[in-house]
Amino acid sequence: MVKNMAKRNKLRLIFYPLVLAAIIFISWSHIQAAFYDNGFDLSNSLIDRNEIHHGGPPKDGIPAIDAPIFIPAPKTDFLNNEDRILGLNLNGVAKAYPIKILNYHEIVNDFTNDGKEEKAIFVSYCPLCGSGVAYSAFINGKNTSFGVSGLLYNSDVLLYDRQTNSLWSQIMSQAISGPAKGQKLKVLDLTHTSWQDWKSRYPNTLVLSTDTGYSRNYNHTPYQGYDKSKALYFPVKNLDKRYHPKEYVIGVEVDGKFKAYPFAELSKSPSPLQDTIAGHQLTINFDAQHRTAKIIANKNTSVISITSYWFAWMAFHPDSEVYKSSDQ
Repeated sequence: MVKNMAKRNKLRLIFYPLVLAAIIFISWSHIQAAFYDNGFDLSNSLIDRNEIHHGGPPKDGIPAIDAPIFIPAPKTDFLNNEDRILGLNLNGVAKAYPIKILNYHEIVNDFTNDGKEEKAIFVSYCPLCGSGVAYSAFINGKNTSFGVSGLLYNSDVLLYDRQTNSLWSQIMSQAISGPAKGQKLKVLDLTHTSWQDWKSRYPNTLVLSTDTGYSRNYNHTPYQGYDKSKALYFPVKNLDKRYHPKEYVIGVEVDGKFKAYPFAELSKSPSPLQDTIAGHQLTINFDAQHRTAKIIANKNTSVISITSYWFAWMAFHPDSEVYKSSDQ
């Protein structure tokens, strides 16, 4: 009996530490996963979990602007003519969202009035991809607000909606995980241009104020030199080296076909430029002075275009056609 007890005690000394180690390992794995995923459930993600990267900040570590204050153009004294802005003209109201502010917040939750009711919209900007996209946030008949997840896919910001906690890819304009998985956002017509250009087009424009509720030096960029460097901070699925990674392009999707128009090529071409994609005629207007481009669809063609860095567009659309000035 004494021998049996000694044997059992010996087994306990071996077994219990193994169980304890397993419990600690599983618990630590869950803690690591919660940190790495910033608390988001990626179990049903459309994207391979290994391709989603932690950007550094926690969820909402980059705070969205939820109560934006706007000032009239004549009272705007913090913008230089060459400063970049994202411009939105909806229901007769023009607004400028300075990139020097968006660098620190990445999302502005806003509203537009269609004459009947206020409907939510939001403007997003990813400093790593140079991509600005605006969306309707009136989803399934309800106003929705968005935040910054702190996670990245193809170096591009992953947004999340505060109603379902689903993750959304900015450049894909689609939910990649959570209850909204697979759902698409409605993209709004956004202009990426200089402050001088926008205010000349819309003298009565409103401008997002630096009175954001946060203490930030909006005259200083946290991404100094990034737009000129060939270096990327995070891995991307596809890296096309035909152009400088930070070359600006305007990319378009028509009937599931993608095409990129590098500014380096548009600067060597006449403007407006006529082109055909998927059998549809498009007009590409390029302003070399203000480094801005716009794609207009003829007749009833539905067209979605995004201005971004070259590497970002090709990371998401590796089979995209690419316009070259010699094509004409």
